[in-house]
Amino acid sequence: MNNYEAVLIFKPELTDDARNELFNTFKGIIEENGEVTNVDEWGKRKLAYEINFISEGYYYIVNFKAKGDHIKELERRLRLSDQVLRYMVIRKED
Repeated sequence: MNNYEAVLIFKPELTDDARNELFNTFKGIIEENGEVTNVDEWGKRKLAYEINFISEGYYYIVNFKAKGDHIKELERRLRLSDQVLRYMVIRKED
């Protein structure tokens, strides 16, 4: 398994319960075929540029271990979610 880091930016108007439920959904997707090693919740931050007239986002940084083919499924589900503004998954060097 490889080490990965994902940055997830959710829409700022989500309630705490909705945001936690959404995050737990994506965390569950990772844990289906991988292992979450660290979650860093940055909270609401100003975006570098507006996305569809939205100037803030709620940030999560997730470090995890997974196989390469599992990343495609995670990214597909992130892309389909209307509540995710942006995401980025990178492979970390060992």
